[in-house]
Amino acid sequence: MSFNVTWLGHASFALDIDGHKVLLDPFLSGNPVASTTPDKVDADFILVSHGHDDHIGDAVSIARRTGATIISNFEIANWLGGQGIEKTHGQHIGGGYHHAFGYVKLTIAHHGSALPDGSYGGNPCGFLITAKSGKRAYFACDTGLFYEMKFYGEEGIVLAALPIGDNYTMGPDDALKAARLLEAKAIIPIHYNTFPLIEQDADAWAKRVEAETGSKVVVLKPGGSYEI
Repeated sequence: MSFNVTWLGHASFALDIDGHKVLLDPFLSGNPVASTTPDKVDADFILVSHGHDDHIGDAVSIARRTGATIISNFEIANWLGGQGIEKTHGQHIGGGYHHAFGYVKLTIAHHGSALPDGSYGGNPCGFLITAKSGKRAYFACDTGLFYEMKFYGEEGIVLAALPIGDNYTMGPDDALKAARLLEAKAIIPIHYNTFPLIEQDADAWAKRVEAETGSKVVVLKPGGSYEI
């Protein structure tokens, strides 16, 4: 059973979970570091963590082309219906659901969630994905540090994707604290170096994390993949 993770740049991922194609926060158009374009990605499902342009991104156009189901919070799911997207699945923080590719629980994220047109986007979230093989990955998405990450870690996380860019999300120091709480086997840094305001040295951060925790840090280039 497979669980392959490809970082598309910024906070966007393409996941292949047992043959199911899952996109997460597909911000590709207007993304200066994106490794691909919206017309070249496949999707059976799309996960949207919150309503900001750099996360909901190209979800609508990709869903229209592919027929993918978009999974997000209830408010964003309803908004997407107004955009003509017929296949949505709304959840809320703390709630999980068994989708075709695995169990998805929405987690806390300390951030904003206004939609591109100014509509209310509900609460932002992260995603805790458990594949049918039992492999579990945590995508923190856009968030500050919070102690409940320790409880997620107690469930046993094989891979965590953590923002390190600072200014809008956790910076390197708080992301290191998050790594200690999560105790994931591997960590991918995200949400950095897309724009000057969030420039960080991911390699230097990786050395700190590996020196101070038991986690391995996987620093990917956009388009790079990691097999869980």
